[in-house]
Amino acid sequence: METFPNNWGRWGEDDQLGAVNLITAEARARGAAEARTGRTVSLARVTPIAPLTGGPMLTSMGAASTGVQTIMMFTGDAPMAMAEVMIVTTHHPEITHLDGLSHMVADGQVYPGIARADSSGPTGVRHGSADAFGDGILTRGVLLDLAPGGTLPDHHPVTADDLDAAAVRGGVDVRSGDALIVRAGWDRATAGDRNLPGMTSGAVRWMHDHGISLYGGDIGDARPPIPGDVPGALHRLALTRLAIPLLDGVRAEELAAVCAELGRYTFMLVVAVPRIAGTTGLPVNPIAVF
Repeated sequence: METFPNNWGRWGEDDQLGAVNLITAEARARGAAEARTGRTVSLARVTPIAPLTGGPMLTSMGAASTGVQTIMMFTGDAPMAMAEVMIVTTHHPEITHLDGLSHMVADGQVYPGIARADSSGPTGVRHGSADAFGDGILTRGVLLDLAPGGTLPDHHPVTADDLDAAAVRGGVDVRSGDALIVRAGWDRATAGDRNLPGMTSGAVRWMHDHGISLYGGDIGDARPPIPGDVPGALHRLALTRLAIPLLDGVRAEELAAVCAELGRYTFMLVVAVPRIAGTTGLPVNPIAVF
């Protein structure tokens, strides 16, 4: 941790975009150039819903057992209309979402050194909210498939060597400003008590060295933590210290299939972020365009 890179202050004392600043006009144009056929693939999970009338839907551990609760209402007005009220648990594993830079606190501060008391309060987030990306994120996406045709072993520690090997298999030269999408063949929402594979601090340093602007994957941090490594390295290091926004709960299976079919593992990635102010994260539908 003492020698690990830190992007606090790199883009100014009031910055709210973090590593997305690496998406320069050149990087954005490089991403747009990947859209050659117009074929699109969503990286978002299909999130099931449960009726709000069924109660709080909590597990025995107190966590929400479903990501979205809803109640349908018939207004009775002419013309006939239906309305819907939803409660969304943004950071639930069933929901593909973007972690804002306010999501994690380090030593009482959020990126890039704003005191927690100044960054958020009872009415929401004032600095580092997810809607800071409301203008959208567009860049070149790179898929690194860590287990082509299969799954990573339980509790596998993903290292820089794993990422390098996947890049070689895909014939990809990762460049500054790229968004990294990782496939491991896992579904965290249905993994139950299995030990999840996850990113090591070495893999996070690899992201820094390659100028990754955004991370998304079907895996994130290992569960339980990897012995001898920083617990929760992806959130504690990539998100908190390097200010790399995270796409949690990415669905990568269809993307991997299309990449294999087309023989290329790069694409234009578009992430449209809802302009809902004051949030630590927001549901998103990332779209890969080939």
